[in-house]
Amino acid sequence: MTNPFYDPYIVLSKVYSDGAHLKLALAGTPIEELHRARTVKVCYGVLENDGYLSLCIRTFAPKSPKSAARVLLKIALYHLLFLGKPRYMVTDTAVDLVKRLGKGGMSGFLNAFLRAFDETKVVLPAGDEGLSVRYNFPLFAVKRIKEQYGARAEAIMAAKSSGVSVRFVRGMEEYLCREHVDTPFADVKIFPNFTRDSAFFAGNYTFQSVGSVAVCSVVEPCGRLLDACAAPGGKSVLLSGRCGEVTACELHPHRVELIRDYVARMGCENVTAIAADATKFRPEWEGAFDGVLCDVPCSGLGTVAENPDLPLGKTEADFLALRDTQLAILTTCARYVKRGGALYYATCSVLEEENDGIAGEFLRGAEEFEAVPADCPLAHETTRFGLQFLPDEAFGAGFYVSKMRRRA
Repeated sequence: MTNPFYDPYIVLSKVYSDGAHLKLALAGTPIEELHRARTVKVCYGVLENDGYLSLCIRTFAPKSPKSAARVLLKIALYHLLFLGKPRYMVTDTAVDLVKRLGKGGMSGFLNAFLRAFDETKVVLPAGDEGLSVRYNFPLFAVKRIKEQYGARAEAIMAAKSSGVSVRFVRGMEEYLCREHVDTPFADVKIFPNFTRDSAFFAGNYTFQSVGSVAVCSVVEPCGRLLDACAAPGGKSVLLSGRCGEVTACELHPHRVELIRDYVARMGCENVTAIAADATKFRPEWEGAFDGVLCDVPCSGLGTVAENPDLPLGKTEADFLALRDTQLAILTTCARYVKRGGALYYATCSVLEEENDGIAGEFLRGAEEFEAVPADCPLAHETTRFGLQFLPDEAFGAGFYVSKMRRRA
């Protein structure tokens, strides 16, 4: 179908209606290759501005439209407001698509809405609610970030992704003629866009965030390492070059397969991927590892710039429910660390409750462990128990890592 709204509509319908992750929806949807870049831009743009686009719809729709109409309106409004497309073109394209989809009954509503829409009548709420709409962060997160970071909070929420982060294993020189940004890691470059080619499948490079590489930089070389929450496998693969043996665990079997595919593509022979619940103790692993990395499930609020679909539907209850899992993983996996070995706790969050809060609570109940100094070349804040990377200084991503050692 040649209608330019069609591919974004199919992808975003999977995200909004089916709860699919944007990156997986893009990868799993047949997209017209000639216009893939356009589709990706529109999908990311709509989700980055979801709060504002939703406000626009609420302002001009007497009642909430059905899901299909709401998705199509967001695509149309994004073209109108952020891409500067003419109103007649946007309206005609939206109406044409809804008819082609066999939903002609909505064409009158879409036509009337887009012709009547006037951005000057859309009023942002005051205070924290306005920040939530502007930056697409859940309201509870806006309040917490303001409490914890004060005047810096808005810069943290406003930070944008710097582009596509590529970690090279070999052959980097042939790509450096392209526009790119250097990072503190010599083998990691950030490009405005980057389409994978045959060198990707040969294992010459991989896509890995600067934050992920930064967390790995804190992990010291060792003989036997456990990566307790490893999918999709980027950290396990990178750390396999510094550790004699890596055991990569993941709860769900299909995600274990993602790790195995990643390991095979990158040609790593010392990584073993297995299905395991990191909250459940395995007696055979007690005291068996020189290092254990727990990159735990978290709110992900440090990566909203890279994953604009992440805030959709998230509530404070969802956030609070993670705490027990985070502490359970850290407490369980600590038992696998040898005496004198290192334990690492990591998140992709900017919230103190998930970071120093969990590390501190663990340390208060684990007399055998102590927090030890860590450093990283990527810009960071030193906290009581670890390092906090913030999106406004770390290429758009927020991460945390704490390094602890089991007393010998």
